[in-house]
Amino acid sequence: MRLIRLLTGSAVVAVVAGLAAPAVAGEVAGVVADATDTTGLRAAEVVIEELGRRTVTSGDGSYIFNDVPEGTYTVTARYVGADPVRLSITVPAAGAVRQNFALGEAGSDILVLGQSANLASALSRKRAADGVSDVLTRDAIGQFPDQNVAESLRRVPGINVLNDQGEGRFVTVRGLDPNLNATSLNGVRVPAPGIDERGVALDVISSDIIESIEVKKSLTPDMDADTIGASIEIKTTSAFDRKNDLYVVKLGGSYNDYSGQLTPDVGFDFATKLSDNFGVTGGLSYYQREFESDNIEADGWQDDGGLIYAEEIQYRDYDVERERISATLGFDARVGSHTELYLKGVYSEFNDQEFRRDVIFVLEDANVAGSGSQAVFDDAETEIEIRRRAKDRFESSKIRTVVFGGESRFGAFNADYAVSWAKSGETKNGSLDPTRFDGNFEDSGLEIGFDYSNPRIPLYAVTGNRAGFVDPANYELDSIEFTANSVGEDEEFAARFDLGYEINSDAGTLTLQGGAKARWRQKTFGARFEFWENDDLTLADVLGAGQTYRLADISPLPGFTEATDVFNANRDDFELNEIDTALASNVENFAVDEDIVASYLLGRWESSKLLVIGGLRYERTYNRLAGNVVQLIEEDGTLPGGGIAAEDTVLVTPTSTERNYDHWLPSLNIRYAVQPDLILRAAAYRSLVRPNIADLAPRTVIEDDEASAGNPGLVPYEAWNFDATAEYYMSNNGAITAGLFYKEIDNFIFSQRITDPDPILGVDITRLDTTLNGETAEIFGVELGFSQQLDFLPGLLSGFLVQANYTFTDAKGLISDGDIDAIADTPTFREITLPSASRHTFNGVLGYEKGPVSLRLAGTYRDLYLDEIQGGADEDRFVDSLFQLDFSGRYTINKNFQTFFEWININDAEYFAFNRLGGQQNVLQFEKYNWTMKGGIRLTF
Repeated sequence: MRLIRLLTGSAVVAVVAGLAAPAVAGEVAGVVADATDTTGLRAAEVVIEELGRRTVTSGDGSYIFNDVPEGTYTVTARYVGADPVRLSITVPAAGAVRQNFALGEAGSDILVLGQSANLASALSRKRAADGVSDVLTRDAIGQFPDQNVAESLRRVPGINVLNDQGEGRFVTVRGLDPNLNATSLNGVRVPAPGIDERGVALDVISSDIIESIEVKKSLTPDMDADTIGASIEIKTTSAFDRKNDLYVVKLGGSYNDYSGQLTPDVGFDFATKLSDNFGVTGGLSYYQREFESDNIEADGWQDDGGLIYAEEIQYRDYDVERERISATLGFDARVGSHTELYLKGVYSEFNDQEFRRDVIFVLEDANVAGSGSQAVFDDAETEIEIRRRAKDRFESSKIRTVVFGGESRFGAFNADYAVSWAKSGETKNGSLDPTRFDGNFEDSGLEIGFDYSNPRIPLYAVTGNRAGFVDPANYELDSIEFTANSVGEDEEFAARFDLGYEINSDAGTLTLQGGAKARWRQKTFGARFEFWENDDLTLADVLGAGQTYRLADISPLPGFTEATDVFNANRDDFELNEIDTALASNVENFAVDEDIVASYLLGRWESSKLLVIGGLRYERTYNRLAGNVVQLIEEDGTLPGGGIAAEDTVLVTPTSTERNYDHWLPSLNIRYAVQPDLILRAAAYRSLVRPNIADLAPRTVIEDDEASAGNPGLVPYEAWNFDATAEYYMSNNGAITAGLFYKEIDNFIFSQRITDPDPILGVDITRLDTTLNGETAEIFGVELGFSQQLDFLPGLLSGFLVQANYTFTDAKGLISDGDIDAIADTPTFREITLPSASRHTFNGVLGYEKGPVSLRLAGTYRDLYLDEIQGGADEDRFVDSLFQLDFSGRYTINKNFQTFFEWININDAEYFAFNRLGGQQNVLQFEKYNWTMKGGIRLTF
């Protein structure tokens, strides 16, 4: 019944449209293509000058004007990088005229191949867009500039990419957390494979199967309203996008300097029309990457009278193999002259085999002395704990989407409809994460000195009892954490229907449109983590190959798989720790349903100069939340009801709750063409982002007098968003853009530690870690962009191409200052920069394309940003600024054969996270990866 009521908006549009239907007039239609007739040009602008009517071409370059009065008119087609073409047509009464356009220089493929084609296509789509947006596209033979979607997006203004092991993974837009973005594939909202995120890890998706990525920074009423950063819309190819069939084979390899391994990078994609009205597209991409990284992590920083040291330091040696498999298959059909249907499926799998071996210094009980940047620790009458661990973890993430939909046009009526299914998942079954060996040194003469003079790489030297320190027999097995089963799934079904009606007049075109959408989503996580013990096993039993670590000598180390092999072959020799297993296996499990029904009404007014889209969207959200309350009661502790525990006991109580809420979301987008190449835009809209599902789940764990808990009472982020931009498009494939943006966010969500909270289940708690809604946050920023093909220069210099963009973001919010005392009347607050918000972001590309040669040097810079909020400002975690250089080159031997080369992270950009205790940078995490090279051939038919 709810969905039927929400469809009322569409019915109202139909009734109003029927009453306002004009008399039948003529029709003007055609296709805008490049001069070589290789492909239709998407987003070309077509204008009937005398009537002031404007439209833009669809993916196959087609356009249509309905209800054109009888007469003779001038029709102009424009596309960035090509001179406008004006043609005269004569429209008969109640007749149809077909007028095609060929843009660009005769015989030139500059609009369809190479860097210039990518630029022209991206700028044309940006200029034609309804709202504030940026676009990345591939050219007519399927060339996309980067190795995954996240790394491609770093070229867009306002984008900051958060790396994982040196490879782009999550995307922040305008300084906002990745969870505040929404991602769709072919119009299907993509659920997040990660357990704790809404934001989608975009390294799962290969760029080889992608036709375009559009970053929509302002919303219209027909769009899902669940974004504050941007809506990232990824599209695969259509069979009707090209005039001719296309088959592309990529054969290449990848080489990482640290690992010294050559791994495959291959792909195949095609687009073919089996008839004029039916086509098939598809692609398959496989990329394997073996690499190494050297890592240092530290925690528990102390300021002891000016001597600043860490109570725990970890030296981690990573050896990683990543495998990305992406596939797409699509069918496109024209049914009669009024309807186009499509069926598209995408499959993406990201497998990550991670071996990590490390040594950990636990120094919190040790004696410490020193001065300046030197600290010395010893175990006289106390203890130093040294841990040596091995991690053998295989993680697989999958994204699958299927959508069936279409568009039907009957005169002035236009209907758009789709049903879809999407499922993401993450599994880690069978991993040993980690196997831990402990060496407890007490009064052994162990002495360790640490040198912190390099804030990124603290070094250590063992100056006492070194023989004991390096003896693997001194390290006994503490436990093996075995992931027997860990499965997270996020699944969504959706259906939508939109109906519009055009009313044409001498002043322009008014479109009334309404629609409804329903989304049924369920996110679940279930796991069994087993803890196994064996008092007879020592590090000496699982030693392996030497370290691949370059920052320090961290031997002796367990092997990559030796602990796994021993465990699997001798399971009967290990004893299961029932308490730790029960505790870990029940804490994280949850199931959350999130059903959303929405409807909207909008009005769209468009003339050759002015476009106004305004309307109202309504969304109602229903939640069903289930989790566990887990309580560890130690031996002789008090049980619920007053009894005494005879032994350590884990109590698990399932809990569930339901809730619902709604939002009314107005929006207004204005586009004004001062002249054809100068576009002004303004947008104001209200949007929301629902809390992370894992934060909502009613999960609580109580250990002794400390607890952590989900918060089913969290309310969504709510934001007012404002944008204003100016875009000037130059005649020779270039543009200058400038924009301002402002966001005011209510109910900002952050993690918090609460001291002395109310009792939980009758247990007095001294500390509770949870997630809360915060105060208002404000974001203000500026975006500047410049791109230009320098073909006006003489000779060889005419092949240069320049792209650059800069974003300034000032993102501030208020949070509670340190621990909250639950009985305090007036908690204090402090102002912070919002997490993941880099104040300055810059991207630049210097390209060269002449004849068979295509070269590109790309640099990206982001300022430091706040990563995690801790108890106080000097303990907050920051990530240092980063500048990375990448190079790519292509040489075209003939129209069917091309070679390519890529050099990634030329300058060995490093990851460095720190706090500011004592007014200095203290390492929390440091990583080095060095460079990766890729190369191969492309065959095009």
